[in-house]
Amino acid sequence: MKRILLIMSMLLTLTAFAQEQLARMSTADFDAPAAIRESPLYGKKIIVFGDSYVHNATSPIQETWHYKLATKYNMEYHNWGRNGNCLAYEWETERFGQPMYKRYTELPDSADYVVIIAGHNDAVLMHRYGENTDFFRDKLDILCKGLLAKYPETKICFVTPWAVPQPMYRETVQAMQEVCGGYGIPVFDASTRSGINARFRGFRRLFFQSPDDMAHLNAKGHDIVLRHIEPFLLGL
Repeated sequence: MKRILLIMSMLLTLTAFAQEQLARMSTADFDAPAAIRESPLYGKKIIVFGDSYVHNATSPIQETWHYKLATKYNMEYHNWGRNGNCLAYEWETERFGQPMYKRYTELPDSADYVVIIAGHNDAVLMHRYGENTDFFRDKLDILCKGLLAKYPETKICFVTPWAVPQPMYRETVQAMQEVCGGYGIPVFDASTRSGINARFRGFRRLFFQSPDDMAHLNAKGHDIVLRHIEPFLLGL
């Protein structure tokens, strides 16, 4: 009976929020050690918002570090990832949807944690268009203001792209740190703190979804990130 109710809850959630890919509702009879039950994350509602780092490209969402975190702490998990999505740039004509600085208004109205993972696709387009980070910073500023107004009591944080050895990634990470920092929003610098080394093909062969992929981790790669980012989230 509990399983049926859980499935019904998930279906209702997905119907109400059409862009949401998956919702994992917490389970009341979750059996966890005392250290987990006493954690600030335990049983809380988390929204993970972003691009294919969130959606996980063509691999199951259940392999992501954020889904595994939600499972470990019995969290109500909402995944709002969209492959190809940008924080600032309008890729709507390429069917990647509205940028995040507009799309955030469609998120659920309440949450305990909101984690925004973004910047990879924006860095690609900044390099393609020959632009600096000014446009990206302007839209990130709008997103920060909007999130703080929408979630005044929520713990909000941003996660940067990995250290991708291509133009504009370092600048994108710096822009995220500076703009979000100006609002007191914590930023997890995944380019230096995630344990992910996108530079070397041998590492990508083991921990990315393919050796030529510099964005999307496999299940083992997500496990590495989880070990590094979990203390950060516990400290928010």
